[in-house]
Amino acid sequence: MHNAGPTKFDPMAAAFDEARAAAARGEVPVGAVIVKDGVLIAADGNRPRELNDPSAHAEMLAIRRACEALSDERLTSCDLYVTLEPCTMCAAAISFARIRRVYFAAYDPKGGAVENGVRFFQQPTCHHAPETYGGIRESEAAGLLKGFFEDRR
Repeated sequence: MHNAGPTKFDPMAAAFDEARAAAARGEVPVGAVIVKDGVLIAADGNRPRELNDPSAHAEMLAIRRACEALSDERLTSCDLYVTLEPCTMCAAAISFARIRRVYFAAYDPKGGAVENGVRFFQQPTCHHAPETYGGIRESEAAGLLKGFFEDRR
C-alpha cells in the first residue's frame, strides 16, 4: 500500500470541527482556531449559553486562549480561521489583538462586521486591520448554520 505521507494541517477543517462540537452542545455552530507558523495555538467554539456569557463567541474564546498560550496580548504573527464572518465585538477584539489575517467561511449579512454591517476594519477609527479572506467553504458553513436553526424550529 502506498503511503501518501503526512497530511497537511487544515486550520479551517479544525474550525469546522469546533463548530460541530458547538452545535452538539446546543450552541450556534461557529468554530474558530488561531494558528502561528502553521501550528494550532488555540481553538474553541461558541459557548454563550454554556457560560452564560454573551461575549463567549468562538473568536473571543480562541483569542483569549491564544493570548494565554503565548503570554502576550498581541497576536501579531497569528492567523484566525472562523466558520462565520466575525461580528462587531469579535472584529474589535481581532483588531486589538493585532491578528495578522482572518479567514472566514460564511458571510453574515445580518450580524457580520467585516464585509457586511459596520465593516469594522474599514473604519478610520480602527487601529489595526488584518488581511481578510471570506467565503472559504462558504456553502458548508451556511449549511451547518441552516441545519442547526431548522432543527430548532
